[in-house]
Amino acid sequence: MKPHVICLMLTSPDGSLHPSRWTKSPDGERADWTALYEKIHTEHAGNAWMVGRVTMAEMSKAQPHPPTGPLDVVRPHCFARPGASSFAIALDPGGKLHFAGDELFGDHIVVLLGPDVPDSHLAELAADGVSYVVSDTKELDLRAMLMLLGQELGITRILLEGGASVNGSMLAAGLVDEISLVIAPALEGRLAGDRIIAFGEEGLAGKVKLSLKSCDVLAHGALHVRYDVRSPS
Repeated sequence: MKPHVICLMLTSPDGSLHPSRWTKSPDGERADWTALYEKIHTEHAGNAWMVGRVTMAEMSKAQPHPPTGPLDVVRPHCFARPGASSFAIALDPGGKLHFAGDELFGDHIVVLLGPDVPDSHLAELAADGVSYVVSDTKELDLRAMLMLLGQELGITRILLEGGASVNGSMLAAGLVDEISLVIAPALEGRLAGDRIIAFGEEGLAGKVKLSLKSCDVLAHGALHVRYDVRSPS
């Protein structure tokens, strides 16, 4: 069974992805809204969180360090710590991410990779104790990969936390069950500024339907808005 996926983001009324670019508010500041976001992250009680390559690279700044000697790697997947209680999932089709260990913020790292990732990269991940799943199709079958994580690692609830392309791709694939937004009283307003959800030129029209689940007033002028995500059929 596929894990329940909640797209959880901190944003502005104009959908900005970057709090560093927001206007100021008399009701609060970025640290206040980030604290609210982290509180709701905890309340959602996921046992995994998921981001794309760009977002993960901002967190893990390790450099390439392929192991020397013969490469002994396992495909299509290697689960280094199946008994871990929480997980950090990275979507990295090209195998560009590197890690200094097997955890981030206390959560065991799992990387979802494309089929052309070389054995040397898999050997590096394995040497670092990082778990991985290699797609057996050119276009990643994310549904199958998430179901595998549920079966093998006991992942039942994933907090999808960007960036925009990963959020959009997961929504377009019908893999997101809920959108949970902390909306701060600030604006970016930049022309062509980055948004919390993006999906190619065509967008998501005809691919999903949203139904309001709740809307709560938070401290510091913020709102918490939740939507159920439904199939358009």
